[in-house]
Amino acid sequence: MSELQIGASGIIETLHLPDEIQHHLMHMGFMPEARVRAVRRAPAGDPTVYAIDGMEVALRRDTARWIRVRELEEGQA
Repeated sequence: MSELQIGASGIIETLHLPDEIQHHLMHMGFMPEARVRAVRRAPAGDPTVYAIDGMEVALRRDTARWIRVRELEEGQA
């Protein structure tokens, strides 16, 4: 997910994180088949804010890189 460009959307495929972190993110909507959009990055480039399930959540690159997404084409977003 960390590779999504700002404004790009994707569908979450899998999460490969320690159970505690994975469960916490899943409670916030980061589940397989959920749509996520990269909204903005901090001035230094990390963290990135993602929109999911009506919320905005900031995740560091080290966490987001373990969430696999299938990027949507412009017409699908």
